[in-house]
Amino acid sequence: MTSVAGVRWGLVFWAQAGRTYASITGPETRTGTAPVPEGATFTGIEFAVGTSLRAVPPPTLVDGGIELPDTTRRTFRLDGARWETPGPDDAEVLVDSLVREGTVVRDLLVAELLRGHRPVVSARTVERRFRAATGLTRGAVRQIERARAAAELLATGDPAADVVAKLDYFDEPHLARALRCYLGRTVRQLREGTGGAIALDLDQRLTS
Repeated sequence: MTSVAGVRWGLVFWAQAGRTYASITGPETRTGTAPVPEGATFTGIEFAVGTSLRAVPPPTLVDGGIELPDTTRRTFRLDGARWETPGPDDAEVLVDSLVREGTVVRDLLVAELLRGHRPVVSARTVERRFRAATGLTRGAVRQIERARAAAELLATGDPAADVVAKLDYFDEPHLARALRCYLGRTVRQLREGTGGAIALDLDQRLTS
């Protein structure tokens, strides 16, 4: 399927042919193609922007990821400890445990920025902390999130001209370029739900 740009990192667990796998996925700054193993079942967890793994610097995950070793149906290894491999119904339990043990951490400055507050530090410090905590610049996060929001509006029937106005694109060609770069789709494909499977849970037409 088409893998689209996204600003969050995550944990993905999948089972295929009697074996279980796990990996850390990073933010994606561009569209690409993601393999979907035949007969595999997946459980995925996305973490909020500004959170990160204590043992893995976020910039090392951008446009990539890390496969976790020694994964079994029951447990997986992360940050020097073993954790229970989650299913869809107990992913929140795993997240609570990772936060409680300090394996997943949050940069409070980034959290304040995302709430719209202005921290009392220099712009250079803000950008450095933001990039260290997310692997991305603030500008990249805004552009990717705006393109994803545009895809949602187009998929639900908003005209391209209205999307341009709502999301402050310069013009329709500007919107079209962003969609090609970050989602690998045209305005028409998003509106009609064509172009093949896409890793974006906006509308059932886009994933069927």
